[in-house]
Amino acid sequence: MLGPALAHAFEMPTKMNLARDEYFVLQQVYRGWSSFSLVLVVVQLIALVTTAYLVRRDRRVLVPTVLAILFVLGAQVLFWTYTHPANVATANWTVPTDDWARLRRIWEYSHLARAGLQALAMTSLIIAVVSRLPTRRRGYHYY
Repeated sequence: MLGPALAHAFEMPTKMNLARDEYFVLQQVYRGWSSFSLVLVVVQLIALVTTAYLVRRDRRVLVPTVLAILFVLGAQVLFWTYTHPANVATANWTVPTDDWARLRRIWEYSHLARAGLQALAMTSLIIAVVSRLPTRRRGYHYY
């Protein structure tokens, strides 16, 4: 989920300067995404929990894997607390409201925060993988 999260983060500066009608038109590119993203999140969490179970005896791998799970869950909390209510209030950005600018700020900044949490989750997984690599002791040499 890091790819879509980063896409939101990188497009944010441009989108924040759009007028209301332009913003609402642009938001239509996300139609249908919610169903697909839900599947991705479920698959992501199943993979992470399965990994944590499989490496439960190796603390070097388990701790960063559990951290990755917590970061992903944190991103979900942000979505359901901030992003989703903005989607509901605007009927998925098809019905302009009087407070659309406030809702846009909430929507965009919640995506930015979620991108940060997804990046931390990926970093944790990289740490987990690297911790499994053999060290240079015992004659192993990796370049």
